[in-house]
Amino acid sequence: MFVTQGYHSAAMDEIAERAGVSKPVLYQHFPGKLELYLALLDESVDTLLETVRDALRSNPDPKQRVAATFGAYFEYVGGQGQAYRLVFESDLSNETAVRDRLDRAQRECAAMVSQAVREDAGLSDDEAHLLSVGLVGMAQVTARYWLDTRDHIPREAAEQLVARLAWRGISGWPRSEH
Repeated sequence: MFVTQGYHSAAMDEIAERAGVSKPVLYQHFPGKLELYLALLDESVDTLLETVRDALRSNPDPKQRVAATFGAYFEYVGGQGQAYRLVFESDLSNETAVRDRLDRAQRECAAMVSQAVREDAGLSDDEAHLLSVGLVGMAQVTARYWLDTRDHIPREAAEQLVARLAWRGISGWPRSEH
């Protein structure tokens, strides 16, 4: 309901009906609509973080990790239910509790990518972080764009195309020896 109608248009009566529970049961678990939204947002953020974390751990080869990480974003936005919209397109981003969660998603994804970039490219913390913020933004924006245009480019081809672009940029730094 939040994804299709937005926070403000989603009514607790409709949410309860769609969930197959009574409104009082819904309120037993969530004091209000905001708390329900935040619980769903937390779940969506955790799914994104887990997906990115798994991708970064998937292969010791940096080129394969880049491809896997871009693939993770495409997988996340292409997943069931469009829950990614809560994280990337929230209509409630001015609410402090929501903004904190959205910032956490960006911050933690960039931090995970930054660690890999720092270790692989031998860059300083600040340099690696700046590049990582750019890579995370690129992954998010291109995955969302692909979703809207997926009839034109198959998912796997889109992932590979964007990962290749990122790899060509990031591979310019020498791999550090550890």
